Amino acid sequence: MRFKPPKLLRKLMPDLVWEIPGGSDVYLTFDDGPTPDVTEWILDELAKWDAKATFFCLGRNVEAHPELYARIVAEGHCVGNHTHSHIKGWARDAANYADDVNRAAAVINSTLFRPPYGRISPRKARLLAGRYRIVMWNIISRDYSRRLSPQGCLANVVGHVEPGDIVVFHDSVKAFRNMSYALPRTLEHLHARGMRSKAIEI
Repeated sequence: MRFKPPKLLRKLMPDLVWEIPGGSDVYLTFDDGPTPDVTEWILDELAKWDAKATFFCLGRNVEAHPELYARIVAEGHCVGNHTHSHIKGWARDAANYADDVNRAAAVINSTLFRPPYGRISPRKARLLAGRYRIVMWNIISRDYSRRLSPQGCLANVVGHVEPGDIVVFHDSVKAFRNMSYALPRTLEHLHARGMRSKAIEI
């Protein structure tokens, strides 16, 4: 499923990154980790294709599994801040939200930020803009959906992906059934079309 942000949302928050045009690269991203077994599996699959990705990590998971975070960085992938506790940006006041982001920043060394659920108000975006590039997406795999089949998850990506697209997967237990089917086939599809997965470096 291609995520097409409303034009009004882009006008309200023009500095958010929805895609990265130019070249033949695609930007695979993984939210909510690092997660034991799942993140290792993803790193192994990426290595098979010499692919790089961006992992938007939760601070609480980095604190619990620092060795996985260290492996992500050591293998040449990028990391981003995904808050400490996966809070919803529309449900918290700006100060509380910023505190949670800052708590994650204590263990995640990055100038990239992705709001959980893709929900962030213009006010919160302005509050974070001095420190972060806020990275959204234009293709979401929906790998977390229990109603979606693994084949459907794959179709959401390969049926739409083009150079410059930012694609969302999740390195979580909940998403593993669909993601573990879709990711290797996505990497094969990209290779066959002469595209590669690259880490986001902004």
